Amino acid sequence: MTTYVVTIPGTLHEELTDDAKAVLLRALRPADPQGTDFGAAEDLDLLSVDTEESRFTLRLEVTADDSNGAEEEARRIATGALEKAGFTLASAPLGQPFITGIDRE
Repeated sequence: MTTYVVTIPGTLHEELTDDAKAVLLRALRPADPQGTDFGAAEDLDLLSVDTEESRFTLRLEVTADDSNGAEEEARRIATGALEKAGFTLASAPLGQPFITGIDRE
């Protein structure tokens, strides 16, 4: 198994309130990439939001056998966290996940 940092872009069609943001960050915290060498070196934020453009970016640490599995796992984590925060795939659609780092032991 390999640890990957996966970046997932998305679009907000509803406002990200402070309460929803807090719920989202709590749900994503176990996948915070700061625990990886790459995440710490790059000072990656778990969540970045551009409110003017209604876009967001998630950066997640996942463990998987390969990059496809990592992207699928990151999407699963992101979707679940967004749902906990009150969003649907229609109100916060996700873009294509991509690998931004690999942390091999």
